[in-house]
Amino acid sequence: MSLRRKCFARNLDNINAHHHSLYFGIKPLNKTKVRRVAAAPAAARVAQSTSFESLDRIDRAILRQLQTDASISNVALAAKVKLSAPACLRRVERLKESGMIRGVVALIDPKSAGAGMLVIIGVVLDRSTPESFAEFEKAAQKVPGCMECHVVTGEFDYFMTIRTRDSDSFNRLHAEQLLYLPGVRQIRSFMVLKEILSTTRFPL
Repeated sequence: MSLRRKCFARNLDNINAHHHSLYFGIKPLNKTKVRRVAAAPAAARVAQSTSFESLDRIDRAILRQLQTDASISNVALAAKVKLSAPACLRRVERLKESGMIRGVVALIDPKSAGAGMLVIIGVVLDRSTPESFAEFEKAAQKVPGCMECHVVTGEFDYFMTIRTRDSDSFNRLHAEQLLYLPGVRQIRSFMVLKEILSTTRFPL
């Protein structure tokens, strides 16, 4: 073989070796990407397993009964949903662990607790900055009788619902605390004359 052909063959071998190393250098990266993509549906399946759509008819029956009376015994609950007591208990515990059941509480009658007046408040802040929102939200959680506080779209920045004894007690709360909430530019109060519907039950 001539010297020119030997040099050509040597260069061709070097090129092939270079391409070979690049191929095997990229291949593990492709495997990694495939593994990550394949792992995503598994995570989605875990999230889906705790979603409302994944509940079967027995889970929904359990939730309906517990929303009506959470103090019901496990034996009585199992009888109502036609399960054995151990199987019913396992389902309830699973619903709690998944976050579907956030807690079990007693609902107190507002009038009996001296909080018969319900007031809805619209709040407008003077600035729309993350700092002003955070400062207001922290302070709103400390307002006595504040039952709910929501960020909303439209004319107002927040809606709050407040429970208090009567109009006099609300006027004091308004003058002494609500007007001094940080960042507040305007507060509009709507006193509820009659509660048509107030429920904690979700349709299932």
